[in-house]
Amino acid sequence: VQLQASGGGLVQAGGSLRLSCSASGRTSSSYVMAWFRQAPGKEREFVAGIRSSGGSTKYGDSVKGRFTISRDNAKNAVHLQMDNLTPEDTAVYFCALDYSGRIITIDPTRYEFWGPGTQVTVSS
Repeated sequence: VQLQASGGGLVQAGGSLRLSCSASGRTSSSYVMAWFRQAPGKEREFVAGIRSSGGSTKYGDSVKGRFTISRDNAKNAVHLQMDNLTPEDTAVYFCALDYSGRIITIDPTRYEFWGPGTQVTVSS
């Protein structure tokens, strides 16, 4: 499985960005795709995740109410709509896939596949 993310960039505080991640290759019938982010000098942080089956979602506390994750199973893709961005959201954002995930975990070690990351920069 290969993951490719797009949609990062530079935005002013209060603005919006939409990230997309598509998976190519063989996926399982039920998997979890998630977004993590990592700012310089900080640990990788769970942002949001979604199950391919059923569509349940989970969000990190710092993004609840501002970010929305959605899926397009036909394209093996997920999207992350990020609204009301703040400078604290500045980080490299990674999409990840848990191949046989039945629950959405915030533990990055549970995800077998990772995209290369896309930079999101929010200016004040």
